[in-house]
Amino acid sequence: MNRLLSLVPILGLLLPITACSGRDNEYDATGTFEATEVTISANATGELLSLRLQEGDTLKAGVPVGLIDTTQLHLRKMQLYSSIHALGGRRSNIPVQIASLREQIAVQRRELARFTELQRAGAATTKQVDDLSAQLSVLERQLSAQTEALGRGNQGLSNEASTLSIQVQQVEDEIRKSVLTSPIDGIVLAKYAEAGELAVRGRALFRVADLRLVYLRAYVDASQLTQLRLGQEVSVYADAGRDERRLYKGHISWISEKAEFTPKTIQTRDERANLVYAIKVSVANDGLIKLGMYAEVRF
Repeated sequence: MNRLLSLVPILGLLLPITACSGRDNEYDATGTFEATEVTISANATGELLSLRLQEGDTLKAGVPVGLIDTTQLHLRKMQLYSSIHALGGRRSNIPVQIASLREQIAVQRRELARFTELQRAGAATTKQVDDLSAQLSVLERQLSAQTEALGRGNQGLSNEASTLSIQVQQVEDEIRKSVLTSPIDGIVLAKYAEAGELAVRGRALFRVADLRLVYLRAYVDASQLTQLRLGQEVSVYADAGRDERRLYKGHISWISEKAEFTPKTIQTRDERANLVYAIKVSVANDGLIKLGMYAEVRF
């Protein structure tokens, strides 16, 4: 009897230790939820005419939500079109400009043919025929040179017009980029600017996140890493109030290839482990999961 009584204090010490051990084994890793976030920055410089959104708004990809002033861009575009039109008026009408020279060549050829016949009949000298032939050669060289010069001039104008057309496309691209849209469907997490402020290229205007699919970033030690594979289904327990948790099905979507020191804010199953591996567990959000929310994972 005395021996049994002596064991009672020992059992009393073991029960709390067992309970804590069981609590630790309820999960294999812990972490917080994050999502794919995109920061939308200005791609043009000018006054921010409008930015029709507030934090918490739901945005659709490609739907305009704001506009940067494009007045100067439109004026520049009109100037470029005017320059292109002016270049068109400077183009040479080659057939018209060489028509006179062609007519001289035609007359010279007729004269050469006539004097060649007279030479055969003894009514013209060889020198006359040779002189006419030389004059014809000169006219033909002049025609070739003039045609080539006019062609080069027109080609230069065409190249200049092509350069201006490229500049027009650049301006149109800047105009399109002055219309602000979200590249993804998502929720506005933060708004950094208001209408009337100056938008500078590269300045952040707002940030959105796709909350339909969220990711739990957790950390595991080397012994747990051997049990995991990409696409593996796991159980995720998210906080749902005091002492309550919601169960979600998740899939391992990413496993880090490099170990790192255990982050101070993250607990792992083996607290003695100094090096851990980061993993991401993708979870379909039912609307109740919030970014930064704490959760536990069971493999």
